[in-house]
Formats: sequence, C-alpha cells, structure tokens
Amino acid sequence: MNKLELVKSVAEKTGLTQAATKDVVDAVLDVITDELVKGEKVAIAGFGTFEVKERAERMGRNPQSGEAMLIASSKNVKFKAGKALKDKVNV
Repeated sequence: MNKLELVKSVAEKTGLTQAATKDVVDAVLDVITDELVKGEKVAIAGFGTFEVKERAERMGRNPQSGEAMLIASSKNVKFKAGKALKDKVNV
C-alpha cells in the first residue's frame, strides 16, 4: 500500500474527502517526523513505537577491494510493533 492508497482507504472509513484525509495523513507524518528529528520517541498505543537509534562509527571492508574503511556514525529510525498489532498480524 502506498500513500495514495492509504489516503483513499482512510477516506472511505471516515467519510472525509480525500483532500481532507490527505491533509490529516500528511500532518500525522509531519508530527512523527518532527518528533524523531528532535530525538523524541513516538509511541502510539496499540500500534507501536518509533525512535531514533545512534549507530556508532565502525570499521568495515570495501567488498570490491577488501580494503579496510571507516564507516561514519549515523542515526536510524527503528520501529517496534506493539502487542495489539503483533496479535492482529499473527492471527
């Protein structure tokens, strides 16, 4: 499912127009993104938790040459599914 399909599906369930639903979906995604940028955790009860994890700088190897190289530290978004979501998926 892509974003357009999500908007259509939510619009059908809520009775809102697709334009209004798109605004709501965009706002929700913007709020989640803004909180993650600030380093905050976003927990949605019954669904799951989004949080930013820091990956430390580490040594790796270039797969073509086998040469050792330094891989810079980075931040990654992690999602952990909540119990209710896990239960629904595993039915």
